[in-house]
Amino acid sequence: MSSALLYLAICVMGYIIAIPLRKYKDRLNWFGKAQTLSVLFLVFFMGVRVGSNEDVVKNLDSYGLYALIFTVIVLIFSLIAVHFARIIIGLDRYGLAKASASADSAEGSSGAAPSGDEETKVSRGIDRMTLLILICVAIGISSGYFILLGMFGQETLASTSSLMITIGLCVLLVFVGLDLGLEGKVFTDIRRVGLKILIIPFALMLGTLVGSVLCMFILPLALNESLAVGGGFAWYSLAASIIIDAGHEAAGAISFMHNIMRELFGIVFVPLVAKRIGYVECLSLPASTCMDVCLPIVEQSTNGSTTVYSFITGFVTSMSVPFVVPLVLSI
Repeated sequence: MSSALLYLAICVMGYIIAIPLRKYKDRLNWFGKAQTLSVLFLVFFMGVRVGSNEDVVKNLDSYGLYALIFTVIVLIFSLIAVHFARIIIGLDRYGLAKASASADSAEGSSGAAPSGDEETKVSRGIDRMTLLILICVAIGISSGYFILLGMFGQETLASTSSLMITIGLCVLLVFVGLDLGLEGKVFTDIRRVGLKILIIPFALMLGTLVGSVLCMFILPLALNESLAVGGGFAWYSLAASIIIDAGHEAAGAISFMHNIMRELFGIVFVPLVAKRIGYVECLSLPASTCMDVCLPIVEQSTNGSTTVYSFITGFVTSMSVPFVVPLVLSI
């Protein structure tokens, strides 16, 4: 809860700072490049954090395979659920309320999709960004496991990489807030959509749990274990610890790997899903990390409105983990 409030405060601070800078918007194009560098810095240390955990790396041949199957199935069901949720809410594929998009188009606004900056995000930089993210994650995992782990040890490397991730996130969220503040029209669609926006995180969670039930028939997991693994919603540290503490060691190991994979899949594939399927649909991948690690990637790959949807989605799913995992384990 405290981290969510911190991230929200940083975004708000950036937004407020950007308000008097709107008249200089044309001179601030370097914000985009700085944000890209910050994203790559962040995903590199995400890779280092994964590489610093010897248990995860060494068990990729068994539990890792189960976790990969689990992740793919869950992401498919989550994406389908969020797709239908977007249609129910009345948003177009760019996360804009359809009435708003039509009005903006008639006025020649840059908020209409896909024109102006949106066209740039949709058609140019996404595939390149995906490639860069993949490279940085791979370099981070490799250097973390083969080089840095021997130099610093697992505990020191894990704590240091976590600190660097926190710093990177704070820097990135400042830029996210600045970008939202410069745009200035972020909350127009949210006001039109209203509380219906909560349908997105609940659809994501429903799709995840439905996919988790299916995994029970494919993998060596009981119903409550499978639901608990999926119910982590990418919060690997909390979910896995709850499951292991309840006496489900194998399920806990699969949960840890699955939720790490979900976070990494979100980092890598958010730009691709945003381009090929839809802006709102890309939120189905990272789940709880929509509000922190993947938030800057969502912001770069989509638009201001979807970025706010992303924070709301991450916040709701994160707050549900401490309740969902113990609840389903009691089944």
